[in-house]
This record gives sequence, structure tokens and C-alpha cells, in this order.
Amino acid sequence: MNDFTERVISEFRANGGNVTTGGFGDSLVLLHTKGAKSGAPRLAPVMGIAQPDGSWLVCASKAGAPDNPAWFANLLRHPDAAIETGSATVDVTAANLTGAERDVAWAQFTDRSPGFVAYQERAGDRTIPVVRLTPR
Repeated sequence: MNDFTERVISEFRANGGNVTTGGFGDSLVLLHTKGAKSGAPRLAPVMGIAQPDGSWLVCASKAGAPDNPAWFANLLRHPDAAIETGSATVDVTAANLTGAERDVAWAQFTDRSPGFVAYQERAGDRTIPVVRLTPR
């Protein structure tokens, strides 16, 4: 884990989920996964959008890189995970969204932050995955 990520995680935990570093505010969750190959615990701060049904949406943008972030492969292999929301830790099950469901969910990210439009442009042919995290 790099210094920036460690700083974001520390600030998240110290301030109940509010992160001024990078201007994230209260838009992050801390995603706890198991490594796809190693099975070792992994932790990643990601933008999370709470849904009315109690689930959360996260997208595997990796700032528009040509490949998906490691946490996405982790969730595909081990869909039972957890998120820290700032006020609670919630056990969740991940589902990769496809088709129209993915497109509707993706629009929530681009509506919140135009930077996600640029991420998709930079990603080229890679469609940025969106994952629903449902409490279990």
C-alpha cells in the first residue's frame, strides 16, 4: 500500500469517514477484500454511493487505467467482503453489474463527479465495472 493510500485510510478512520486529502469528503468507503490469489486481507479506499435499499455501489475506475484494480478481481473470486462506511463496518456480498443495470449505476458516478467521464475516456475499450455491495 502506498503512502497516499495509507494517509487516506488513516484520515478516514480518524474523522468518521470524512477525508479532506484529495478532496474526497465523505464519498469514500474502505473496502475489505481477500486477495484473489493469496487469500490475504486487502484494504482499498473507493468511492461508494449508498443506495435506498441499503446497498452500496463502487466502480473499478482505477482513474481510467487500461486494467481493472486488483480489488475487482478479489471481489470476483471472493464476493463476500466488508466495507467501513465511517460509522459502521458492514459485511457485504458483491455482484458485478452488467448491461442496463450497470449503465444506470455508472450514471450515478458520472452525475456525482464529471471526472468519471474522463476516466472512461482514458480507459479506452475497457468498460469500467460497477459493483453492487449488498449487506448480508
